[in-house]
Amino acid sequence: MNGTELNMEKPEITLNGLADLTEGSFLLIDTRDEASYEYGTMENAIHFPNLYEEARAGRLPADKKLVLFCMHGIESLALAVQLREMGYDAVSLKDGYGAWLRAFSLKKEDRSREIELSIIKKRNFHEKIFSKFTKAITHFKLIEPGDKIAVCISGGKDSMLMAKLFQELKRQDRFPFELEFLVMDPGYNELNRLLIENNAATMGIPIRVFETSIFDAVYNVEKSPCYLCARMRRGHLYDKAKELGCNKIALGHHYDDVMETNLMAMLWGGQIQTMMPKLHSLNFEGMELIRPMYYVREEDIKAWRDYNGLHFIQCACHFTDTCSSCRDDGVSISKRLETKKLIARLKKDNPYVEHSIFNSVFNVNIDALPAYKKDGVVHSFLENY
Repeated sequence: MNGTELNMEKPEITLNGLADLTEGSFLLIDTRDEASYEYGTMENAIHFPNLYEEARAGRLPADKKLVLFCMHGIESLALAVQLREMGYDAVSLKDGYGAWLRAFSLKKEDRSREIELSIIKKRNFHEKIFSKFTKAITHFKLIEPGDKIAVCISGGKDSMLMAKLFQELKRQDRFPFELEFLVMDPGYNELNRLLIENNAATMGIPIRVFETSIFDAVYNVEKSPCYLCARMRRGHLYDKAKELGCNKIALGHHYDDVMETNLMAMLWGGQIQTMMPKLHSLNFEGMELIRPMYYVREEDIKAWRDYNGLHFIQCACHFTDTCSSCRDDGVSISKRLETKKLIARLKKDNPYVEHSIFNSVFNVNIDALPAYKKDGVVHSFLENY
């Protein structure tokens, strides 16, 4: 199939065919779930959370070609067939967002200095990203002279930005420390592995990749596979980091991750706890986990990503191959997305609610709690009543 020629049994269009369409004559629609869309999409794409219902209600433009895409062009193809039956000029992008990502990743070029300057020279990013990165390091004493830190890169926007921030901190030579940029491949498909390697080359990050078979190991696990996968990945990262002589591993969890975790612990866990800015490893003696993005907001990370025209992967595990279901902390995306929406609704009435939720774990009054845990032991207020 060349150009805009269509197979009517499979109403599809190729990337070349999409490029041949006249600007303004079509609407590019991302049919993936909301979490995937928010993580990254094609340029100029829009998102309809309930596309089928919008089509049935006649609220889609009838004078434009509707180009639909999902991750691999399978679900969007079925949807395009349904829309055509309703009378819409709908087609599916052949091989979907994955095909576009593949084409994008082939445009490999060294843009490292340009991307570094966006962090340091662009005032908005310097204040909202780099300054908050260094604030967390100072506030929580995350780095000490002589540290060797394994910067753990999943391939997503958060960890890739963290790697650039560490590079800039190292370049400023404030105190002596060493870095290893560590990428664990738990069984990525070929596209995602390629995108990680090409993004690292584009950003000037000298990654060290090591392979595991974690995705295969948890594929047939029925109960909490995401949690088990996250635990296994964390263990492999500690093990490799220690082998390389590192005493710390750095993860890219940010302010919003912490805030959402605070609320999720209460709503679904029945407890008050949070992501700590640093932790001693219980299984790897002498190793610590640090989270230097603790004060960086996700909206600022997205703004930096979009400003630089970068596109990153999610975890792309065997369960979905789209990463619409899990995260590197083992929490389901659906629960986290539900929490995000709840916070957004609360913010309409209280613009400071996010800061209140984040700061709540810094202002715990033990004297006002009926019980609390210390070193795994439950203590009651009656002990000192």
